[in-house]
Amino acid sequence: MARGEPRLGLVALGDSITVGEGSMALGVTPLSWAQWLAKALDLPFTSYAVNGAVTADVLNLQLPRVRPQHDVAALYAGVNDVRSPDFDAAAYERDLDAIAAGLAGRADRLLMLTLPEDLGRPSSAPKPSIANPAVRRVAARRGAVLADLSDFGGWTLVLPDIVHPTAIGQLEIADRAAQALGAPLLPSTLVADRRGHDVRYAPAHARALARDLLRRARERALPPR
Repeated sequence: MARGEPRLGLVALGDSITVGEGSMALGVTPLSWAQWLAKALDLPFTSYAVNGAVTADVLNLQLPRVRPQHDVAALYAGVNDVRSPDFDAAAYERDLDAIAAGLAGRADRLLMLTLPEDLGRPSSAPKPSIANPAVRRVAARRGAVLADLSDFGGWTLVLPDIVHPTAIGQLEIADRAAQALGAPLLPSTLVADRRGHDVRYAPAHARALARDLLRRARERALPPR
């Protein structure tokens, strides 16, 4: 690459968590964790993440769209894989490795994230604990920086489905990613003081929990397929 040739900033691949849609919570604007990270790093931002994507979708549909010359490639994939009853651990690691290999040649730095161990209702356990060692192996093979989300959770950070982050959860993921990259600025420092917002968020959380409990009851009542 010629000296002075423009870089393309941060590119993100993944599923709905990286898409980052949602509502304001605890005084925080709903943005993708990857977009918060790009803001903190002062980089242009591109996302190819798609709601519902599994790792094979990231490999076949998102990776081919990524051009070279990015500063950072951010890869968070596997949530929908482990939520599936047909989760194939070997196929997951194979596809994740192929994505990481492709991104490593298109960005100066590759960032990967592990999965929360407590994921989904009904729970996806023990599949996240099977997937995470694969993420760590791929990151080590491909020279990726790894942000650990294995303990990520809590009512202020995750919606009652125990899958999708709240707006403040997106910010927490961004902070962990920034710390893993050794960034001089945490994304949370870009947000105004949030003290007191927990109390105001509690009624909204209660309403969301009631809706999710109804969803779970309906799913349990469905005849087996």
